[in-house]
Amino acid sequence: MKILVYNNDTNNMETYNRELSDPMPYSKNDYLSVREFRGSSKSDTLWTDKRTMEAFSRLRELYGSPIHVGYAFKRIGEGGHSNMSQHYVGTALDIGQGMSDEARDNIRNTAINNKIFTYVEPKYLTPTWVHVDKRNPTPACSTGGYPVIKQGAKGVYVATLQDALNTLGYGAGEIDGIFGNNTRNAVIRFQRARGLTQDGIVGCNTWRALTTQVANSR
Repeated sequence: MKILVYNNDTNNMETYNRELSDPMPYSKNDYLSVREFRGSSKSDTLWTDKRTMEAFSRLRELYGSPIHVGYAFKRIGEGGHSNMSQHYVGTALDIGQGMSDEARDNIRNTAINNKIFTYVEPKYLTPTWVHVDKRNPTPACSTGGYPVIKQGAKGVYVATLQDALNTLGYGAGEIDGIFGNNTRNAVIRFQRARGLTQDGIVGCNTWRALTTQVANSR
């Protein structure tokens, strides 16, 4: 498996080659395997960021026992989530499936009380699992989702953008998480085809159009 990791400390994309049985990069004490992170996704390339992996390791450490991971990484259109889900950018985990309600409450409260993640889903929305993620706190749309990104950006949102553009045949090039000329030109071609402002900047309207089209294409 090829794994791209955005290092939030250095602003660099890192590439790893791991087997499914190997631990994820930055997973302390092998707390999270590549197989667990990949889940039911069919992708041979995964992406996440360092702070997400460190956050899960911290949660597991504080909880003190293994935590079942039901879903983590997905590609847009692989099902089960909204069009701009944080699972598609590799920063979300749905955990605790099959565990007791008491155990899930403990996990959820540990995450909230220690401010480990950016967002922890309320229990009434996910009563049989715990959703945690390290989303960017400033979405492009008022309803949430992904942030504005443009040329020069790096990270998981760029990787997801490149994957979506490639899926639709706009030729963003290799998924590397770096918003360069090829990615910008692909964005402009997509914007032109959809009648959007052709500025190469991926804001709310472009994200909505892109993720909706990809979700409907699979």
